[in-house]
Amino acid sequence: MIKQTYRPDLIMDQLSIGVVVFNHHDELLCMNNAAEELLDISERKAVGMQVERLFGAPGAEIKKSLGRCRDEDETLTEHLVPFSGPSTIKKNISLSMTSLAHDGVLVEIMDLNHYLQINNDEKLLSQNELAMDMLRGLAHEIKNPLGGIRGAAQLLSKELKSEYSDYIHVIIDEADRLRTLVDSMLGSSELPNHQETNIHAIMERVRQLVEAEVSEQIVIQPDYDPSIPNITADKDQLIQALLNVVRNATQAVKGSGTVILKTRIHRNFTIGGVTHKLAVKIDVIDDGCGIAENMRTKIFYPMVTGRTDGTGLGLSIAQKNVQRHNGIIEVSCEPERTVFSTILPIEKKHG
Repeated sequence: MIKQTYRPDLIMDQLSIGVVVFNHHDELLCMNNAAEELLDISERKAVGMQVERLFGAPGAEIKKSLGRCRDEDETLTEHLVPFSGPSTIKKNISLSMTSLAHDGVLVEIMDLNHYLQINNDEKLLSQNELAMDMLRGLAHEIKNPLGGIRGAAQLLSKELKSEYSDYIHVIIDEADRLRTLVDSMLGSSELPNHQETNIHAIMERVRQLVEAEVSEQIVIQPDYDPSIPNITADKDQLIQALLNVVRNATQAVKGSGTVILKTRIHRNFTIGGVTHKLAVKIDVIDDGCGIAENMRTKIFYPMVTGRTDGTGLGLSIAQKNVQRHNGIIEVSCEPERTVFSTILPIEKKHG
């Protein structure tokens, strides 16, 4: 029987809690993957960095807590510490500090927003599924009489004189239009055709399509991580989903502004109660007018829109297509910074 050994550094990288270790000079010695994501900095760049520089504004207070932890030789906890990395939205983190040998300190970092995100995502998925169930029932009740109206109009066209044909064509055309509208509310009924694809090929296709539609005053700015591996997905469905999200962002900037298309790897991300070791996160960031607070929990519902000329179907279809890939679309909003984040699991291939 082969004896299996486990490397502590590999085990640390599997944790969803961030872990950092400081020496007696309050310089960073090491950090795990979760800490890299929480603090928005790589270990290679952060090693040797002083705690004040690593944590920014709250760094001075954290430095004092590290000193107390050493002096009192006991675990200290700091809750609701505000933190904002160089390119991340503000978050509240919780720190647990434990003294080590030679005056080192191990700090566990938890993102309180992460647990709120899991709860919000589960609620969003549940609400969307309930909305889709209601729509399916409503679609069935609408499409059946529409079929009867259309059939009766066709029979009338044979029986009545040609002078009524214009009216009959109106009935048939409107019945067809309503049927098409109902079908579009439900989205595509086709199952995803999963194939290996590069997410940046999808993003570039979306960027080219949108740039052809918008004015030169709207800048579409790519910010891609080239190290992201290929994913298994339905390319057409993801193009449609991301196209709807990016179009929504260009409409929000109202003729002039910047839309950033950003891709990054995320680890240990929970979607619908399932934690995925690796996921690709696609952020569509705009500096437009934002989203009214009373709309933020409703924008993924079919037929809900904040624009007078909107159909309310684009984001609903986008969310449905992404959910078919076991992913989710989230939204966060600050003044002049709205972020639609599409998260797609990257499943490791076996064998």
